[in-house]
Amino acid sequence: MQQNRNIQIIEWEDLDKRKFYSFGVFMTMTIRATVYPATLIRTRLQVQKGKSLYNGTFDAFFKILRAEGVRGLYRGFMVNTFTLISGQAYITTYELVRKYVSNYSKDNTVKSLVAGGAASLVAQTITVPIDVISQQLMMQGQGKHLTRFRVKLKTEADGKTKMAFGQTRNMIAQIFAADGFRGFYRGYVASLLTYIPNSAVWWPFYHFYAGKKDFESWKQLSKMAPSDCPHLLLQAMAGPLAAATASTVTNPMDVVRARVQVEGRTSVIETFRHLLAEEGFWGMTKGLSARIISSIPTAIVMVVGYETLKRVSLRPELVDSRHW
Repeated sequence: MQQNRNIQIIEWEDLDKRKFYSFGVFMTMTIRATVYPATLIRTRLQVQKGKSLYNGTFDAFFKILRAEGVRGLYRGFMVNTFTLISGQAYITTYELVRKYVSNYSKDNTVKSLVAGGAASLVAQTITVPIDVISQQLMMQGQGKHLTRFRVKLKTEADGKTKMAFGQTRNMIAQIFAADGFRGFYRGYVASLLTYIPNSAVWWPFYHFYAGKKDFESWKQLSKMAPSDCPHLLLQAMAGPLAAATASTVTNPMDVVRARVQVEGRTSVIETFRHLLAEEGFWGMTKGLSARIISSIPTAIVMVVGYETLKRVSLRPELVDSRHW
């Protein structure tokens, strides 16, 4: 019974790849659309000086909603959808590296940590240029005075700013004119220092909280939950816990990353020192609540979607051999 109680990990070789990628694109797009407003709010909170613009996550949400409407919460979303590419690259790298590391170690913690870090390295190489552009667009509207680049926005009769076509092209041209091609990789090192640890921490903690086999001596959710509790529910609970843990650990670097990319700074260390001198220790927690709030639905949707995706994509001959 105890063996059945442990959640089985579906590995790369167990999957029907055609189903996996077809459903994966839809799942990733759904996640992006769901959490994008929280990502925009987090960026504005991290870049503002002190509380010059917003007093917190909910204050920012209502102010943006009143001044810019629902569309204001989705500034830069269209260009951000290109992260679908990096999302697929992340999943593929994670699964392939897990498979490769398993040749040298059967320890799930080691496989998850190495694979998570490697997947983030590949994904960030694709994502950073998209982030640089989308973050600049996020800051337009109420946050435009905090950026080096501005696009012309039309104002409607009710005073709300109107989304206009061509903003992405205009922003790309401004970034290239000011910084050249390197401008699209501004903050690349800071992104790696943020997301590689975040990913490397998230996966081991997710498997720990969910109660995967290699952690059976720990007091995970699977040991505390009723025996008839669905595994997918345990995984849905484990995802947000892992996300909150990883977000808290890596938030200081995330604040530095946002400052580097939006303000056009060149030195990660200098930005870190400047932030400490300007706002002290609490400056490192800026946007943390927004980041956790955004990470919770992201983690739930991602975990439920990803685990369901893997089960739906399981090779037919393996379906009856797995206990859920």
